[in-house]
Amino acid sequence: MEEEAFTDISGKPITLDCHSHSSFCREFTVSSSKVSIGKVMVYTCSVWLLAYAVFFFTQNTAVLSSAILITLVGMMLHIHFVKVDHESLLVIGSLGIQVSSSYASGREVTTFIEMSKIKDIVINEAIYMHQIIYYLCVLLKEPFEPNEVSSVVPLFQSSKPRLSCLVKVYKSCQEILSKCQ
Repeated sequence: MEEEAFTDISGKPITLDCHSHSSFCREFTVSSSKVSIGKVMVYTCSVWLLAYAVFFFTQNTAVLSSAILITLVGMMLHIHFVKVDHESLLVIGSLGIQVSSSYASGREVTTFIEMSKIKDIVINEAIYMHQIIYYLCVLLKEPFEPNEVSSVVPLFQSSKPRLSCLVKVYKSCQEILSKCQ
């Protein structure tokens, strides 16, 4: 088990945890920073101060109640649907690939792709905002045309690691895929 520190495309620290279960099975976990309590406090205080200012001029208590409710619901939705704590890629040589995302609320989303549907794993590039970024993706075979690509499944969508991290995962995945063919 080895853990390395990298950065994402925004320069924020992330960690890559590589765990080799066997020569045909490896797991990669990219973890991002936890929810910052300082940021949560700043956003909450900003919304509540704005609501209090509106309340001060209107004397309407519904403004304060609405601000508290909106803040709490917004934080719960952010933690449950947006903030990803870590993403995992489990490559099992003869079986397939499992992709998992764990959210700050504890919710986990897992997808499995059979090895028979996988054409290749590649590093692709894309234009994001005003920069070129790289991402790891799985190319899926067209069911009736095995030499054609039917779709592309991007990996590590939330953590968005930089190229140096992706290359490490890519080389290890290619090593496993080459043993299976």
